[in-house]
Order: sequence, then structure tokens, then C-alpha cells
Amino acid sequence: MNQSVVSLREVDRVEILTVIDNYVDVLLTNTEVITRPPLAKTGTIPVDTLLAEHGLSLLVTVYEGEEKHTMLFDTGYTNIGVPHNLEQLQVDLGQVEAIALSHGHMDHTGSLYPVLDKIPGTIPLVLHPGAFAGPRFFGLADGRRLLFPQTLVKEDLKKRNIDLVESKTPTPLAGERIMVTGEVERVTSFEKGLPNAVLERDGKIEKDPIIDDQALVIHLKGKGLVVIAGCSHAGIINTIFYAQKMTGIQKVHAVMGGFHLSGPYFEKIIEQTLGELKKIRPQFLSPMHCTGWKAIQQMSQEFPYEFILNSVGSMITL
Repeated sequence: MNQSVVSLREVDRVEILTVIDNYVDVLLTNTEVITRPPLAKTGTIPVDTLLAEHGLSLLVTVYEGEEKHTMLFDTGYTNIGVPHNLEQLQVDLGQVEAIALSHGHMDHTGSLYPVLDKIPGTIPLVLHPGAFAGPRFFGLADGRRLLFPQTLVKEDLKKRNIDLVESKTPTPLAGERIMVTGEVERVTSFEKGLPNAVLERDGKIEKDPIIDDQALVIHLKGKGLVVIAGCSHAGIINTIFYAQKMTGIQKVHAVMGGFHLSGPYFEKIIEQTLGELKKIRPQFLSPMHCTGWKAIQQMSQEFPYEFILNSVGSMITL
């Protein structure tokens, strides 16, 4: 890829609200950086609560002076969790100016249609064209292949209240205050993608590199980049390197999202990933979704001051 450096405006503040993640804990307390939802808003603990599922959805808001821009990054796994939590968190979807999808897997696209049903007007939907690839399969050790559900159908989306933006290259949103990376260059030696992912193309089965994997990048004034990953199928280190290359900014303030270090195959590269993160030296590190318990636990030990334990309903303010 031979793109020139993209223009990314500085912002004064970033807020990341977790609409859905794999983990929820209503007893966590606030810190200077993260605000937890209250156990109760009145004198009675409610019978309903926030839901967690194996998926990710983040509401991202940037502020510059008097300007405020809000977008949604991914929409969770089921068509239940995200709509339920949006209502619980009293999110005004009328403020959502755009939606970006990290890739085409069902745990990031599941509530897209019900969310669009609640958004007034027409907004951009940004994704990599590879998100429509398929059929896609997940291979098992016994030779069987599990079919990924096809949650994204281009013909259906074109009928919805969106401007479909398919791009392999970086896409600016929020008046060039948020960058969707597009296809991430893969330059590290140890981040090799999902080994048992395959897809069918022209009647033939081939390895699926999940080229549609992408992330969000924000430039926080005086502090550096905020990198927000969905699943990091391209590798979280590759994603950070690409964000630095595309923006021309080396300093990284925060890294968060799914790092995909769960399971025996990926646990082998936890140490290398941590080693590179130590060189990058982010001020805040919040692993989510598919990062996996072992990697999250090691990160909490290796980055005791930078580590943020995420939970559904939490608001990270940078």
C-alpha cells in the first residue's frame, strides 16, 4: 500500500462508551479515567440490568471546542444485547452521525439492522468491501467447518437508511477527527491471523485472511493517538503500526478493543505482543472482547498503571 499520510484533526477529549462486550460487572467502581454505570438510579436496585455477550459495540464521541461528534463502532453479536443496552444506557441514537464496522463477522454486526431502525435520517456506514466476502467458515480440529452466518447482505443494506462506504483505504469521519483505518498492513512476524478461517470463492475453499479487519484512530491533542480495535485479526501491533504510518504520529496515548489473543494458538504470541506494547508505551491499555482471560490477566500485571478493566456500560474518558 502506498498511501500518503492522512489528515487527522486533533480533538480535546474522547469518550468511549461500551454498549456491549464479553464482560459485565455492576460492582466495579469509578476511577479518574473510567466511569461505571450506577447500580441503581433511585433508592431501589432495578430488576433489569445491562447484558454482556461475545461481541463488541462502542459508542465513540469526540470533542473539539464547542463541536461534538458521535459514531458507533460495531453492533455486537445478537439482535438483543445492543438494543437492550442502548435503552438501559439512555443513548440518543439521533446523535449518531455514522457507523463503522471493524469486519464482517457476526459478533460485530449482529444488531446492525435493529440499530438502523432506530436512527432517524441517513448516515454513512463504513466497511471494507471484504466484509461481504463469503461464505466464510471456521475450521475445527476434527475437520468439520462451521458456517459463519451471513449478517451483511449488500442488496439489503442499500435499501436501508445508509450511505454505504466501502473502502480499503482510510476513511475520515467526524470532520476528519476520526479515521477508519481501512485494510491494515501486516508487517510483524508473529501476527498471522486466524489460522482456521477459510472462505469459499468461485466454488473453491481458500484461507480467509480476514482482510476486512479495520480499526478507529483518533488524535488526542498533546497526548497522541487513541487506537480502537474491533477484533485485531490483522494483529493489534500491526494495527498500531499502521495507525502511526497513516497519521505520521508516533506517540500512542491509548490502545483498546479486541486484541484476539484467546485460545492455545494465540496464547503463544501473548509475550511478543506485550513486548511490542512495552516499546510503544501507551498511557492507557484496555483489552476487550476476544483478547482472552490469560492475555488480559498478563496485561493487568505487566501494565499495572496503564491497565483498564472494561465492562459493559463503562465510559472511558481520555
